[in-house]
Amino acid sequence: MRIAVGSDHRGFHLKQAVAPVLAELGHEHVDMGCGAGEQVDYPDVASLVATAVASGRADRGVLICGTGIGMSITANKVPGVRAALCAEPISARMARQHNDANVLCMGGGVVGEWLAREITVAYLTTQFEGGRHVRRLGKISALENGGGTRGPGESS
Repeated sequence: MRIAVGSDHRGFHLKQAVAPVLAELGHEHVDMGCGAGEQVDYPDVASLVATAVASGRADRGVLICGTGIGMSITANKVPGVRAALCAEPISARMARQHNDANVLCMGGGVVGEWLAREITVAYLTTQFEGGRHVRRLGKISALENGGGTRGPGESS
């Protein structure tokens, strides 16, 4: 897979720790910023990575800022992106299995290097389960496209 990777200055150290994991798993990675010592606003980098994933130029993305929250919020504004903020491997696996998350977000000030590696491995080695989850992703897509979803007990 081709993985787009990005961070702001607060996530740079963790991005550097995660990049070798991508290569170890046999994936190509494209670093979309930031560079060492560079000060950037997280929405700029999140937009680059999310757009690459949504357009198909990358299969998945990994975004890291101080908490991962800003990257997650920003990436999820791009139609077709399902960014998941994960701070442990179980959430990363479930984000792939049930939500078909295509962008992983982490916090450089929240998780250490070892844990970030474990989260990344869980995220990249887990496949989407399909089945009942496809229907749910359809409802998310409908919201993205200006439609709505039915609540529990509402008829079509």
